[in-house]
Parts: sequence; C-alpha cells; structure tokens
Amino acid sequence: MAEEASSLVGILETTVELKSSTEKFHDMFVGRPHHVPNASPSYVQGCELHEGEMGQVGAVIVWNYVHDGEAKVIKVRIEEAEPEKNQVTYKALEGELMKEYNSFVITFQVTPKEGEPGSIAHWHFEYEKISEEVAHPETLLQFAVEVSKEIDEHLLSEE
Repeated sequence: MAEEASSLVGILETTVELKSSTEKFHDMFVGRPHHVPNASPSYVQGCELHEGEMGQVGAVIVWNYVHDGEAKVIKVRIEEAEPEKNQVTYKALEGELMKEYNSFVITFQVTPKEGEPGSIAHWHFEYEKISEEVAHPETLLQFAVEVSKEIDEHLLSEE
C-alpha cells in the first residue's frame, strides 16, 4: 500500500528569469495580488482576499484564472510567509484543482540574479493526486511560467 500511495505524490519545480527586481515581483504576488489580473489578464481574471491580511500567514485568497482554456477558481491559504527571503507558501483549500488532488502546496520564491539586474522566480509544487489517472500538473507549472513572464513585462512597463 505504501508504494501505491507514493506514486501519487509528486514535486514539480521550475525557475523563470525575470528582468524586474526581486522586491517588485514578490510584492506583486504577495503584497498586491489584486493587481495581478491587470498585469496578466489573459491568465488571471480576479483575486480577492476572503480572510486575514494580504501577504500574511493565514490569509485566505480566492483566485479566478484560465488554465487549459477553462475558467477556474482556487481558494488558497498562506501557510508560510518569509518576506526577508521573498518567499511564500500557499495551500490549496478549494476549487477545481481539489477535484484531482488530495493536497496541493505551492511555494513561490524570488531571488536576485547574481551580478546582474533582474531576478529569478522559483515555483515549487508539492501535491498528492487522488488517483493514477490524474496527470502530473506540468501544464499548471507552465501556467505559472507564463503568468510570471506577463507580470514581469507589466512591471517593466510601469518603470
């Protein structure tokens, strides 16, 4: 049984090179996520705080987004926030994603590039699928990459 369960558990991660600063990019996602729909309108339609304080542990946020051509909703709670590391961890609570996964945790961190302007966004997904039939969330990882690129372009156009 233990072997069977372990094949349902996975980790996917990727990095995205950004031209914008670490602080600006992190602030867009964590401090002002309600601005993300303006910065990435083709992927994110809405972001609403339901509980707590934006960017703080315990905050519950509902995102409306388009993934694989479908409008979807996800409700997440901030599990960890480390502003000094520009890192935040979200746990999915409700939404379409929870129809395919028992658990889904997204950790997002932005770090400065070494010796040059810009930064690197690191996306880390930890999840447990409800069954073998469920695909690993590669398309969701690609979604995170595309949203990161759109936000980066938006932040550069604000400068």
